[in-house]
Amino acid sequence: MTRLNRIVEKGDLIAFDKYAKNRKQYRKELVEFKKNRRVALGPYATFYFESYETMLGQIQEMLHIEKGGDDQLKDELAAYNPLIPKGKELVATLMFEIDNPITRASFLGKVGGIENNVFLKVNEEIIKATPETDVDRTSDDGKASSVQFIHFNFTDDQIAKFKSEEIEVEIGIDHKEYSHTTKLSVENKKSLSADFS
Repeated sequence: MTRLNRIVEKGDLIAFDKYAKNRKQYRKELVEFKKNRRVALGPYATFYFESYETMLGQIQEMLHIEKGGDDQLKDELAAYNPLIPKGKELVATLMFEIDNPITRASFLGKVGGIENNVFLKVNEEIIKATPETDVDRTSDDGKASSVQFIHFNFTDDQIAKFKSEEIEVEIGIDHKEYSHTTKLSVENKKSLSADFS
């Protein structure tokens, strides 16, 4: 198993026929695992903190749905392995979830560059998010993507503080069109602390 190496490899995948047969159970287990890794912020933003387990599940599911075989597997591994935390970071998919297409287009058109305004606050110390650099998530005309991939890089001292039960951790966005903060729950912190090693 390559969980300790923080990458998903072909050998980690469940055989396609076995996955198809037990898919409902696997998905149920993953939903339970992800429960404490979700943090809502304000009316539209939700952080989904990724891990080896969430990325393995995502790759498995994409292969099941699209049935692209080894060619697809290569692309999925290249896309999702960078989102597995590497020991001194947390990685999140940030989604702006707005059902109404007109409201969504209007909102995203006003929040270009929002991926550069995301932070964690650990004991009053700010850790600014670093956007994933695979593609530009804000278009030239200033429209933000509804899906952002972000990394929070920690020092050893910040990790120790994050893991401490006495210290509060907040997550926030500080953009002129969208400014919100919220505290991580005890369950959030416990689940995310497993990403550090």
